[in-house]
Amino acid sequence: MTHPVLHDKLRQDADRLSEALEHMSKLFLAPKEQKTLRSFTTAEVAELLRVSDGYLRKAHFDGRIPEVTQGPGNKRLYTAEEINEIRHLLAQNAKDPFQFLPGRRDGDKLQIWSTVNFKGGSSKTTTTVTLGMRLALRGYRVCLIDADPQASLTTFFGYQPEIDFRHGGTLYDAIRYNDGDTTRVPITDVLRKTYFPGLDLVPGGILLSEFETETPTALSRGEQPVFFNRIRDSLRQVEDEYDIVLIDCPPQLGYLTMAAVCASTSLLMTIIPERVDLASASQFLTMASGILEVLHSNGGIGSYDNFAYLLTRFDTAISTQQDLAEWIRELLGDSVIRTPFVKSSAVSEAGLSQKTLFEVDLAGTKNRKTYDRALESVISFSNDIEVMIQSAWGREVKRET
Repeated sequence: MTHPVLHDKLRQDADRLSEALEHMSKLFLAPKEQKTLRSFTTAEVAELLRVSDGYLRKAHFDGRIPEVTQGPGNKRLYTAEEINEIRHLLAQNAKDPFQFLPGRRDGDKLQIWSTVNFKGGSSKTTTTVTLGMRLALRGYRVCLIDADPQASLTTFFGYQPEIDFRHGGTLYDAIRYNDGDTTRVPITDVLRKTYFPGLDLVPGGILLSEFETETPTALSRGEQPVFFNRIRDSLRQVEDEYDIVLIDCPPQLGYLTMAAVCASTSLLMTIIPERVDLASASQFLTMASGILEVLHSNGGIGSYDNFAYLLTRFDTAISTQQDLAEWIRELLGDSVIRTPFVKSSAVSEAGLSQKTLFEVDLAGTKNRKTYDRALESVISFSNDIEVMIQSAWGREVKRET
């Protein structure tokens, strides 16, 4: 019996799977099935705008903001576009217009946050996309960058990277090295608007793995810009278009992660309060410190506004996790974000349909209390990070309780 050569078998299986996925896409992901964003209730909009329900109702009554669609029980429902329109209308006559327009002002530098971890499964991608959506709903101009060849973040926006970006269209095109007639393109060529207002995406895909294998050769021939400057240089092309950029890094300390880290003004490390994950975090920090020291001496990085830790998949029912969380806070102090990202079936259920909690139609959920608790966690840790962003711009913001 003749056994196939392994690489031939893997290529054949990959081709079969790609064809099957493409067929599935045509059946189940027709244009009419493209992702859309739900509407938001008065209570949700009031929270996003930092006003009371009564303030919002009176603004409608006085004609200062336009009426919106009414749902069951004559309750107002707002699209994200309508929220942004109302935000700008209220800012025009507000004593403090920046209450409604919290983004960059003249002189503020672009905030670039990279989410890092040494291993998968720490909710790194879920944290990045959820935080990005929350900040966009708050009125910031946000760009998400998927720097992971696995492209999990990209799938949240309804794409199938192995099909949609099989031949290009990802971050790789904007940071790749010269190869004959093929050169890197402006990041604007791969930047995509999403169905989520205020939120743009630079997709990821398997081609990004080529950056890892090509970098040593590029270093040996002295190609410029050097690897750790490539994401940073690309972002300079769109620097004035955004308030915040969030980069989802691969779960390893390779060239892609280092390029993202060198482009960043702040870093966010996700940590599950479990012994194995803490050991992995320790290894990551040990390796990172040595590598970043070398990069710093070569002009790769400067100072950071924040290096923050977010406790993720935090199970409030497990006493050992609570004990470890407290121990981490004592050890790392204020670097640990006050509110954890709790483990919840609501997050998992939303993820099964490539959604975050902000996209789930709460009116149709079976266990509303579970979703409300998960949302409270997400909103709280996002508020904590928003305070850090504002602080980097020299503004003091009261934390929401």
